[in-house]
Amino acid sequence: MLALRLVRTSRPSALARRTLVACTAGAVGFLLLSALGHAVAHPERPGAAAARLLWCAVPLAACVHLAVTVVRSDPGVRPRAGLDAVGVGPARLPLLAALATGLYCALGCALALPVFLHLRGGLGGALDGAFGGALDGAPLAGAAGELLGAGHPLPRAAALTLLAVPPLAAAGASAVTARMRAVPGGHRPGPAAALPHRPPPVPAGLPWGVAVTATGLALEAYAVERFIASAGPRMPLPGPLDALGPGIVAGWLLIAAGLVLAGPGLVHLCGLLLAVGRPGVLRLLSGRVLREEAPRVGHPVGVLCAVTAGALAAARLRGPGAVLGGGAPAVGPLAALGTAVVVVCAVAGALSAASEFRAARAPANDGLRRLGVPRRLLRAAAALRVAALLGVLVPTAWLVAELASAPLVR
Repeated sequence: MLALRLVRTSRPSALARRTLVACTAGAVGFLLLSALGHAVAHPERPGAAAARLLWCAVPLAACVHLAVTVVRSDPGVRPRAGLDAVGVGPARLPLLAALATGLYCALGCALALPVFLHLRGGLGGALDGAFGGALDGAPLAGAAGELLGAGHPLPRAAALTLLAVPPLAAAGASAVTARMRAVPGGHRPGPAAALPHRPPPVPAGLPWGVAVTATGLALEAYAVERFIASAGPRMPLPGPLDALGPGIVAGWLLIAAGLVLAGPGLVHLCGLLLAVGRPGVLRLLSGRVLREEAPRVGHPVGVLCAVTAGALAAARLRGPGAVLGGGAPAVGPLAALGTAVVVVCAVAGALSAASEFRAARAPANDGLRRLGVPRRLLRAAAALRVAALLGVLVPTAWLVAELASAPLVR
């Protein structure tokens, strides 16, 4: 009940972010159901079904990332005296965040199920005749029956299990995020905060991110060679992306995960590059801020880098040098939906992280202005930070895209 009261009394901006989380969770649930429908309609192609299910992990991860960023910027799950008065202290805040996030995602998935059944052409029958087939004549009834595997019974237990994945994943990630926020001091330990001259700690995720990315590239190259060898030395790869095999898809997922892990380290590297040599006030201030806020904005920046690399790789695979059979593969409605979910979640997560970054830097900026620092210098420092991030992340995304698409281009 407390989670429902907090939802009802939220600000319009917070409600808009939660509505976006519910919509993306519903889209992910629809994609999971479409993978299930394809699997029951084509039982002779287990590899394609596994590849489709692996592809659904990309929008699922994007939805979880958006839910985490919304929880980080949500004032309803921050430690407050009012929540302490009703017995919801720092120990119970993760439970409150998990319940609220699970509620939004469950609502979106609950709306995705009737939409899926309606487009599949079996809404009336799927609900044991509750509507008596009255919705069979509604607009778009059965419009995507062939794409969603109409004419084959859909296992209810499997459908409900898949629909429970987005709420559970988002709720678990939100609980972990809220627990980290409830710890006093956040990610900065007490002794380091008492020494302002001490440099910010280097994020430990950069070596792990590089290792995971290299593992994904190696797995993709191995899977492509095995796939070409099994298909024949002169036979081109098939056009549909779900026929590439689980190994290639898993390699791409590892590459994206590595970029996300390396995000804080890349942002910290940008701050170090700005302070190389004998920096002036502008470069020194910009580099210091980037190094301090790398743990906060690093993962959303890594997600944007992964999405950019995926877009560049997809553009190269649609070029004339690709070995995909039949030229450029057609982008179907399910692929377009998954791409839209990933892009929307990445952009919304970056904007939410930027808003949180601005709110966190507001006291420091006010102190600098009281000391006489002109606003023009602060704006120039912000522009320099953006330019430094673009100067490091754009070449990184391009390099990863080239390496990821190289095995599929001849």
